[in-house]
Amino acid sequence: MFHMLSCFNLDADTGVPEFKSRVKALGDHLKKSDLLLSVGALGKRQRHPVMDTDKERNHEYFFVMSFRDRRQCDQAVAEMYKTEQPLDEIHKAVYANIVDPVFICWEDV
Repeated sequence: MFHMLSCFNLDADTGVPEFKSRVKALGDHLKKSDLLLSVGALGKRQRHPVMDTDKERNHEYFFVMSFRDRRQCDQAVAEMYKTEQPLDEIHKAVYANIVDPVFICWEDV
């Protein structure tokens, strides 16, 4: 499987329940279009003196999207770049609420 971790902060005007609903809508649409396998739960960072060693980033929230493979991920990205509705609106509803995003991808070995 191929995964993407999204790390970010929420803008000051966005609440967690509202954001979770928007991420769910995006995940549901991508799954229905066979462009995604799953979206993990929204996580809130818990600073830990031993287990959280990332001093470079100050992100508070994260979630993981999982794809069958790199090809499915690339297809999802291509569809988002088309900016066609309703995907463009659904994606922008998520992306517009995040600040300082960092995305990390990996493939299971």
